[in-house]
Amino acid sequence: MSFGIDILNFYKSLSFDDQSIPVDIDVMNPFSDTSVLNINEEFYEKYYNDNNKRIFLIGINPGRLGGGVTGIPFTDPINLENVLGIKNSLTKKHELSSRFIYDVIHASGGASHFFSRYYLTAISPLGFTKEGKNINYYDHKELMAQNESRFVKWLKAQIRIGGNPEIAYSLGRGKNFDYLKYLNSKYKLFQKVDKLPHPRWVMQYRYPKRAEFVSFYTGILASHNI
Repeated sequence: MSFGIDILNFYKSLSFDDQSIPVDIDVMNPFSDTSVLNINEEFYEKYYNDNNKRIFLIGINPGRLGGGVTGIPFTDPINLENVLGIKNSLTKKHELSSRFIYDVIHASGGASHFFSRYYLTAISPLGFTKEGKNINYYDHKELMAQNESRFVKWLKAQIRIGGNPEIAYSLGRGKNFDYLKYLNSKYKLFQKVDKLPHPRWVMQYRYPKRAEFVSFYTGILASHNI
């Protein structure tokens, strides 16, 4: 078995029960689509066909134009095809966070090098919408409270598959980092958690300085000799 095979089995197992989802929230589960599962099988076989221990880069939850469509965190259909070489029939739209992350991937030495060392995931690997718009798990207190044990169970499952226990990074220096710190303190997931600016924040509020943030990311990640 490899990281890729095990993580695919993990994604196939994901679901929420009706009691854990508030009535005003809809769940995005791209893994219920056979074509998306095929895309993920190709991706994880290509980039995760080993048993390396990877540093986790933990986002919030997938959005409608990126991981919520492709199933691959921070990966929109354009980067999926043009950078990763995985052809797909998904609607070709760029997503801001994906654009930044793939700039980081390019600056880090390319996809093969990056994915052999790092694993992109999220507090919730499934996304949420409210009235057709993306919503973050921490913006809905009921959703957050009812699913703490589920989020922890999912993180632990991924860590067992191939997480580097020494450190993990929150992609987001605000509420996502605060929640990850809380979970880590309570459940002892990693020896340390740290933070990086959220890709969307960079692209939305610091776009003229995005190259500086790419360099900041690559400098932090390169400091880990793994």
